[in-house]
Amino acid sequence: MIPELGKYAGPVLASYTVSLALLGLLIVASVLRSRRVKRELEQVEGRKDG
Repeated sequence: MIPELGKYAGPVLASYTVSLALLGLLIVASVLRSRRVKRELEQVEGRKDG
């Protein structure tokens, strides 16, 4: 199932690991920012009604 990477196994696996970690970080950052912006928007809309 796992391809034979030979002498390049270390760099290839490290690249995959770094890429997946960065994608995960981008997803977490996007979700956190989305929550913050949504909360700020609700506050602004609440001031407009009151």
